[in-house]
Amino acid sequence: MKIILFLFLVMNLYGADLYSLRIAHGEASENDLGQIISGDLGSHPRDLSVTALDGGYLLEENLFDLPIDAYIKGAVSYFDEDQFDDTYELVLYIKLYYNFDFLDNRVRFGFGEGGSYTHNILETEYLEAKSKEDHNSYYLNYLDISLDFDFGRLINYKPLYGTYAGVLLKHRSGIYGLINNVKNGGSNYNCLYIEKNF
Repeated sequence: MKIILFLFLVMNLYGADLYSLRIAHGEASENDLGQIISGDLGSHPRDLSVTALDGGYLLEENLFDLPIDAYIKGAVSYFDEDQFDDTYELVLYIKLYYNFDFLDNRVRFGFGEGGSYTHNILETEYLEAKSKEDHNSYYLNYLDISLDFDFGRLINYKPLYGTYAGVLLKHRSGIYGLINNVKNGGSNYNCLYIEKNF
């Protein structure tokens, strides 16, 4: 653990901003992806939450001469279930950030796409599949949709530049049956997070 902290410190001092580290926490929603994106976050009647740690590597800055940064990312998530056994998740995905400046701050809209594997069936996914007579799967498509701002710029403290605070939607689904015949099942978790580029 000390070696990992030392490496993070050295990378941060280097200032290359090639890496990112994010910690997120959130709650499950009963609403589907479209409802959440339109602002109806909803909640789940059961006490279901997730804590996730993501790490990323910058593949391309200003992709196609646009203000878009491309990262490859990996994540480990812990799902605190209500009546099921707690579950762990591994995720690998590509994420694009569209950057724009607003009121002397950097704002980023992020969209990630990849794969998610859980070692147990998530409680919310089981309940949804049961209500719709659908299947469950350990492996599903993963979407990571976020909106954040540079907290360091907000408080005008240069050592924290590149530290982002934001909201995140973690989404797992079978893409209407394309993955493991999961047509209507899946899960959505609304999260808050802090992410540091170094």
